[in-house]
Amino acid sequence: MTGKGVVVSILFAIIFYAAALILVVGLGVKIAQYARTPAPLKIPTTPAPLTKGGVAFRLAREAVVFESLFKGNKPLWIFAILFHFGLAVVLIRHGRYIQGEIGPLVALVQPLAIPAGLAMLVGLLCLLGRRLVIERIRYITGPSDILMLALLLGITVTGMFMTKHIHTDVVMVKAFFTGLLSFQLRPLPDDPLLMAHLLLVAALMIVFPFSKLLHAPGLFFSPTRNQTDTPREHRHLCDWAARLEGKGN
Repeated sequence: MTGKGVVVSILFAIIFYAAALILVVGLGVKIAQYARTPAPLKIPTTPAPLTKGGVAFRLAREAVVFESLFKGNKPLWIFAILFHFGLAVVLIRHGRYIQGEIGPLVALVQPLAIPAGLAMLVGLLCLLGRRLVIERIRYITGPSDILMLALLLGITVTGMFMTKHIHTDVVMVKAFFTGLLSFQLRPLPDDPLLMAHLLLVAALMIVFPFSKLLHAPGLFFSPTRNQTDTPREHRHLCDWAARLEGKGN
């Protein structure tokens, strides 16, 4: 490894350790905050399940197929499904860079690399176009919304270029990331496109806990989705209200 290669590898190792720490700690803090936030009212969106099992199934449908979005806005649902399902395949496929041996799920999705990348690209372009073209959506769109979509587009485009046109040394990339997991420094390929891709990924990891992308874990803490529709059968009291009522008695 040349002197320049050592410096670059050390720099990217530091960047990814820092990004991973910020992502994990930031998500942990936000999830703990969501869990502590009281829900003083019984406000499930009806028709809602009557049992906890039904609530779990409802949340699963929301997380996997975006049921309420399908009912409310089918064009947006199509854009979201294209992006999220493409992203899911890409994330599973990238598991090969941190596994010693490629697992069966990763092997299963390997042939879907190009279709998944195209689905992500089309979905993101449609989501961006919607924010720029539809006046009522453009009115409520802030700079952070555009920047987040641009960041995701940058990751998608650089990743697709490396998959389809400008190939990099994936063996070295895998060695670098498996080395990070065992706190060993291994060289990265001297590839500007790869470095741009990795910097964008690290940037996404860093901003994720502070962005609207928190709708991913936030879904599971939404009282309109995670409550049973049993206001007549059981009185709903959040923890702080119960404590106040106990003191009053």
